[in-house]
Amino acid sequence: MTTTGAPASGRPSPTPGAALLEARGISKVFPGVRALNRVDFTLRGGEVHALVGENGAGKSTLMKVFAGLNQPDGGEVLLRGKPITLPNPLAASQAGISVIHQEFHLMNHLTVAQNIFLGREPKLPGGVLHDDRALNRQAARLLDRLGVAIDPKAPVGQLTVAQQQMVEIAKALSFNSAVLIMDEPTAALTDAEVSTLFRIIDNFVTPETAVVYISHRMEEIKRIATIVTVLRDGEVVGTTPTAAVTIHEIIQQMVGREIATDLRPGPRAPSAPVLEVTGLCTAGLLRDVSFTLRKGEILGFAGLLGAGRTETARALIGADPKTAGTVRIDGRQVHIAHPGDAVRKGIGYLSEDRKRYGLILGQDVAANTVLASIPEFSRYGLLRDGAMRTAAERWVRELRTKAPSVGELVRNLSGGNQQKVVLAKWLQRDCDILIFDEPTRGIDVGAKQEIYDLFRRLTRAGKSIIMISSEQEEILRMSDRIVVMCAGRVTGTLDNAAASPAKILELATRFDPVTTGVEA
Repeated sequence: MTTTGAPASGRPSPTPGAALLEARGISKVFPGVRALNRVDFTLRGGEVHALVGENGAGKSTLMKVFAGLNQPDGGEVLLRGKPITLPNPLAASQAGISVIHQEFHLMNHLTVAQNIFLGREPKLPGGVLHDDRALNRQAARLLDRLGVAIDPKAPVGQLTVAQQQMVEIAKALSFNSAVLIMDEPTAALTDAEVSTLFRIIDNFVTPETAVVYISHRMEEIKRIATIVTVLRDGEVVGTTPTAAVTIHEIIQQMVGREIATDLRPGPRAPSAPVLEVTGLCTAGLLRDVSFTLRKGEILGFAGLLGAGRTETARALIGADPKTAGTVRIDGRQVHIAHPGDAVRKGIGYLSEDRKRYGLILGQDVAANTVLASIPEFSRYGLLRDGAMRTAAERWVRELRTKAPSVGELVRNLSGGNQQKVVLAKWLQRDCDILIFDEPTRGIDVGAKQEIYDLFRRLTRAGKSIIMISSEQEEILRMSDRIVVMCAGRVTGTLDNAAASPAKILELATRFDPVTTGVEA
């Protein structure tokens, strides 16, 4: 990551076109939170305009105003220079504004094609029945443009998070809009899928079209954006051509403080194994997966989409059945039949899909924080509300979670703050082994630093962490050792000092395990 010196070269800046979409003095207040305070924002034709800021800075709120999901309390929205009212998402779509939200808006029981063209399905002669063949053909063409192999007839609920993200992108592109808003579109994508997305963006942008691009990945901003606007605490800090600003300067504007961005862990003395997995196999993917987690270390898991990292974690905790393999904790062989067994044996798992597996969105912060520790907060079959609130308030302070109170419903929090609540749940449970699957997905630079510091405090206290991440920088920065997987197998285990992006990629694309660097 570039942090000092001259600005890194970014996407060439075109001659600014006419204003397509504008916010003038937009304000929005939620109970206990001023989300936007007189925000001005202009998107011009031909631009890829990056919008960045910490979680809770107001990015998603502003985009929801443009999408017709939030109604502003003050200010106005203009489209091609004329004031416009956007009372609902349909009005935004009809006006030519498409949004790819950070949190998916998909119906799991419908197929990929049905989700993409929901409400716009082609009809058979007579105009009553849907033409499923035409529907699937149209969806297949869109997916081909994205360069992904997804069956248009597959139920969305059976797809991975990354595949669901590509369906969201296909759905947005299907509207042929002039303005495309992307809120964390690459959070679950591999490097190859990100390159495909950037090619699609380049093809989409013309003097009559433009993209608003929200991301916490600074390298992406430098690669794809022509101009960047920084929000902090609901206000605009500045708007600058991307080529005229360094990543370091953008981060400084976002957080208002120094962030260490290029640190690796130093060598550490060998410690006793706390978790030993040998010959783990599943019917679908995993083949002879073996690794050792040591006391007080962070063991990173790297690999491309479909490598088997998440599947390894799920098989380990009993969420998915294994066909072979042994697990030892502190030298003793254990049987883990289901996730409840894993928790009782001191293993906590933070899923990559926090909404489906990590949270009860209709419950408040306090209830979600103690979700894995209910017996500790119950007496005679009744929950002790005061104790729950006290515990939750502690973790809100420690993790700097932005919430009006611990009584706030989790569904009302930003994605990054929801992630912090899931972290709090497992920290409250006080598990000795913690498995974090994409722990900083959708989390801004400042919040990432706080989570990295937390991980280090946990390992110093004797906890052991497995960290699955699609971000190579994160893997290299945080891991004491790195397990690399490809096609359901471990292809190498590297000490951090011996690891590099090139070496990780080499192992992540190798379909047969190698002996060099592989843990005995």
